Amino acid sequence: MKFAVLDFETTGSGQTDDIIQVGLVIIDDFQLTNRYTSLVDPGTRIPASITALTGITDEMVKDAPSLHQVMSEMQPLLEDAVLVGHNVAFDFGFLQRALARTGYRPFGGRVLDTMEALRFLFPALSSLQLSAVAGSFGIDHERPHQADSDAEVTAEIWLVCLHKLLSLPLLTVQRLNHLFEGTGTDMSWLLQEVAAFKEQQAGADPEAGRYFRQFTLNVDNWDEEEAFRDEVEAMQLTPDFEEFMAQFKDTLRTKFEIYEDRAAQEQMIREVEEALKSDKHLMIEAGTGTGKSLGYLIPALYFGIKTDRKVVVSTHTINLQEQLRDRDIPLLQELFPARFRASVLKGRSHYLCLRKFEHKINAQDYEPIKEDILIAAQMIVWLGETKHGDEEELHLPQRGGAFWHTVASDTDSCLNRACPWFKKCFYHRARHEANISDLIITNHSLLFTDMKAENRLLPAYKHLVIDEAHHFEEVASKHLGVETPYFGVTGTLQRLYKDIRSGQLPTLQFRLQQHAGDERAAKWLETAEEMGPKAVRAKEQWDALCERLYELLSASSSDPSQFENGQLVLRIKPESPPSVWPELQILEDNFYLTVTDIVKPLEKLVGELKEMQDEYDAQSVVTDLNGTLKELFRYRDSLRFFMRLPDPDYVYWMEAGAYMKSRSLTLVSVPHDVSPLLQEHFFDTKDSIVLTSATLSVDKSFDYMREQLGLSAAFEAENGTDKLKTVQLPSPFNYRKQALVVIPRDFPNIKGGAAGEAIFVDALLNSLAEVALVTRGRMLVLFTSSRMLKQVHAGLKERLQPHDIGVLGQGVDSGNRSKLLRQFQDSRAAVLLGTSSFWEGVDIPGDALSCLAIVRLPFQPPNHPLAEAKSELIKKNNQNPFMKLSVPQAVIRFKQGFGRLVRRASDRGIVIIYDTRVLETNYGKYFLYSLPGPKIEHMPSKQLTARIQEWMEGERVENT
Repeated sequence: MKFAVLDFETTGSGQTDDIIQVGLVIIDDFQLTNRYTSLVDPGTRIPASITALTGITDEMVKDAPSLHQVMSEMQPLLEDAVLVGHNVAFDFGFLQRALARTGYRPFGGRVLDTMEALRFLFPALSSLQLSAVAGSFGIDHERPHQADSDAEVTAEIWLVCLHKLLSLPLLTVQRLNHLFEGTGTDMSWLLQEVAAFKEQQAGADPEAGRYFRQFTLNVDNWDEEEAFRDEVEAMQLTPDFEEFMAQFKDTLRTKFEIYEDRAAQEQMIREVEEALKSDKHLMIEAGTGTGKSLGYLIPALYFGIKTDRKVVVSTHTINLQEQLRDRDIPLLQELFPARFRASVLKGRSHYLCLRKFEHKINAQDYEPIKEDILIAAQMIVWLGETKHGDEEELHLPQRGGAFWHTVASDTDSCLNRACPWFKKCFYHRARHEANISDLIITNHSLLFTDMKAENRLLPAYKHLVIDEAHHFEEVASKHLGVETPYFGVTGTLQRLYKDIRSGQLPTLQFRLQQHAGDERAAKWLETAEEMGPKAVRAKEQWDALCERLYELLSASSSDPSQFENGQLVLRIKPESPPSVWPELQILEDNFYLTVTDIVKPLEKLVGELKEMQDEYDAQSVVTDLNGTLKELFRYRDSLRFFMRLPDPDYVYWMEAGAYMKSRSLTLVSVPHDVSPLLQEHFFDTKDSIVLTSATLSVDKSFDYMREQLGLSAAFEAENGTDKLKTVQLPSPFNYRKQALVVIPRDFPNIKGGAAGEAIFVDALLNSLAEVALVTRGRMLVLFTSSRMLKQVHAGLKERLQPHDIGVLGQGVDSGNRSKLLRQFQDSRAAVLLGTSSFWEGVDIPGDALSCLAIVRLPFQPPNHPLAEAKSELIKKNNQNPFMKLSVPQAVIRFKQGFGRLVRRASDRGIVIIYDTRVLETNYGKYFLYSLPGPKIEHMPSKQLTARIQEWMEGERVENT
């Protein structure tokens, strides 16, 4: 089979744009056999943006061949070939127009896209951008956006795709072929060819042992896995921890040629071990570079193995869970003197339900569109590779979230041991592994889900490590409250009944119609048919209520510009609800009654049908219908809780985006204060809890975090004055040498409404542009307002473009943080503008980042409902809510932001604080005193760039 891999560089992407460079690589019998490349004279000027992207100038194409000459040389190479390209529609369109313009017949062969193939053949690829894919496969891509280099790399990627396709198990290829069958696409043709080739191969299928219910799996039965360490192995750990640490460090020195003792990490290891051993709680702040993960994993494993007790580690982010599993645990399994088992347990919806997936694929219960077919194909390939069945292993496209929701594991629709997939089930596998593990890695969300489920999800444990502990109280508020999102309710109703063809009720009706002569089936069919129109009515009532709620929200809410994401927010106070609230309660009452009229009869139907579901071939739909009814019931009750405002200890508010209006509405009800619940369910009941983060203290004090978590003086008095220990570890970095903090002391403040903000933004724009020229980009700018970010983005881009410095903006160039970070790090010179999610969890080590700009101190808007309610409680106690709540919250976020700059001992750079409140106010000192000892200078704005240049030149001197 012959493939022609094509890439064009052009003057733009429109139909009237011209080709300026051609790259063509021929693949024959899996070998790169021929290459053709040429610049092309477009007969027009090349736009500056294209020159910046490709490096191709007007001078370079001045004497290049004409399009006619290039097509005459290239066209014969395309004969009898399958055309391949990366995002091939772009190149194919230009090829056809070029052939037409030069008098050749259009290309009539088959056309394949590497991006489409990569999507399903490599389901975990996080980016389909050409350079990123090349990097993932270890392929050099020296000159991105040059047609010859791009075509060469695309050809090598296509060979990787072909080899992967041919190496897939026969059953997987047959499944893929069946998915694409009938689409009439060239990808369907390719899969048909590969399936036929594999079917003709003689001999037994080597993968047949992995087939189960006509799917390829990569797992055995989970109930055959057992704990593998016995008491004898545990005894091999020396009873003296100091002796163990000495032995462990010897092992590290043997393993790593360059091994340095980290004093802060060693202190952390000893503090954590002592807390676990003596049944104490520990709050320990460990900054960047401490080696925090190993700082708690080593003593937790030692303690757990030695005492045969489970230790649970909880993180805020799924990313950190993955990092612990993929990086830290394998290292410790290699080094630890006794074997151990560590497992990761996430919320149930993160795991694939094999029963649901089987039904979806076999019944073709997905939209017959290219996007859904690709997602299904992606998941079929992944199923043959995954051992965890965990959503995070997949990189799903935009529609993937909705697709996943239909196949995710959930409690309500689980058949447990009655399920044919039970012994392969990914969720039950994860729970089984947790049961036989020494160390369980979970997340804060699941801890609270387990608490609400009366501790039925996690195995019993008494020792807990909470990493990223500065988020613990915030996650508690979210999970101990109730949310009712527009699309949550709508999606549940539409899963029940969307139209006469779509939904669980039509599926059930179809099953029952096969037994039309059966009296029971006829009765159930009548019930099911009656419920469809009621589901439509409930959806209409929900829409009407949401539209009225949104009208109230948009008319009465706080200024959306005050919130980071520009949302509309309105608090509803139980003691003084809006005047229209009684009318809205009537609308809610109608919805409540309609949903009850749906749920009650269907629950009865499901109960009766369960007894004989096999007889009616309805097991799967009955199980899913049962789950949907329970979900609908929960939404009905959470909506009633919000609309009736029954509990004065809760805060109630509505929020929505300004663009999707009522369809983005979410109704939120959360407790004012979760600290009593945290104390009751965690700190009073667990023997030892270790709380750690890079940011737990404010002005060297842990008082704020202690109060938020319910660990204040009252807790100490009840539990003994030494039940909790707090430790702040010294930073391993020399911030005095590595970081310079500069504050332009005469920078305009933002007072004076719109006029004051306009002056501030103008000054900010000028300053950022000047600094970016000195630093050659390499700058991260942190905003607290997405609106201000967008104001700065356009002007900064215009000013820096002539200097070949790019500008990337969160929510402007992309909303995807990972994609923006990758683009920033790949760029030779760029400024990255970020809001909320860039203040923490961003790691840009080395030369890619030399300057961090903090535009405003990260105060939460004081009129956010939860902040407002907490402030009211603080005022009732005759305290100052600004100093007691707002400042500590902002200081912790500020410290997180500052931590983005220095990530390694070799990093060095500048932090600019444009908010002069750090100098002008009494509370400003708390921000500066909380920093880990950098050099801090303030100066007039006009001296800023000169001082930065001086520091940068000092950096260059030190590095020579």
